[in-house]
Amino acid sequence: MPERQVTEVEGRRLVLSHLDKVLWPATGWTKGQALYYYAQVAPHLLPHVRRRPATLLRFPSGVGEEGFFAKNPPPGLPDWVRTMVVDSHEGPKDRVTVDDLPTLMALANGYALELHVPQWSADTGPAAHDRLVIDLDPGPGADITLCCAVALLVRERLAEDGLTAHVKTSGSKGLHLYAALQPSGASAVVGYARTLAERLAADHPRHVVSRMAKALRRGKVFVDWSQNTTTKTTAAPYTLRATATPGVSTPITWAEVEQCTALDDLAFTPEDVLARTAEHGDLLAPLLGEAAELPGSD
Repeated sequence: MPERQVTEVEGRRLVLSHLDKVLWPATGWTKGQALYYYAQVAPHLLPHVRRRPATLLRFPSGVGEEGFFAKNPPPGLPDWVRTMVVDSHEGPKDRVTVDDLPTLMALANGYALELHVPQWSADTGPAAHDRLVIDLDPGPGADITLCCAVALLVRERLAEDGLTAHVKTSGSKGLHLYAALQPSGASAVVGYARTLAERLAADHPRHVVSRMAKALRRGKVFVDWSQNTTTKTTAAPYTLRATATPGVSTPITWAEVEQCTALDDLAFTPEDVLARTAEHGDLLAPLLGEAAELPGSD
């Protein structure tokens, strides 16, 4: 494969480089394979990240070497890549919005292997969130099978409040549950998520914890409500994950959650995900078309 390949993506000129470079040493998975995956999954990924300021996890030397989070646009991006201005503790800053396939490919070509986005978009602004997310993170001695049991409890609580939960793997150890909201005040969304987590922890103390302290998490699932904070981001649907072998944050069905009995039941490779989208389309598509009022927002 040539060192550099000039191509055109939706009318945009891109120079792709080092396509044979191995980024996942454990499997020999290359940069070219990562770019191919993103090109194929883009129709399902882009609607979930479009117009949301992206945080990138970059691995120029590949997985296994030190990576870093990048909020500012990486150097060398084409001038047609869209950005938006976001307030930060250092003042207004430009952030990339992954609005189209050329942008996605340009970022992946720059070793941005993971995409993370907040629960708000340019359409709502940071003061109003249009998604609720509950991040289920297993502590030492717990695993994704316990996360599945807790996910069913979360789904039940959300349904009682008129919210429809959709679920995906984190692509690492846990699960992410989403509910689409009519734009709601950021502090109200955080407050709702925190109360939900604390009530679950009180009702199921053997399996659930709502506080981040590591000493509390052994053998339990941490229900991370703080991912709803305006400044925080969550791994986007369909993003690659920089795990030892290529992982993907994969939308799944509730039947798969209910039937999960082993770690490998919900572990998906990029090839698995492309096969799943070819068969099922985007399992998170309903998240884009429905929106409920946040309980207690009247």
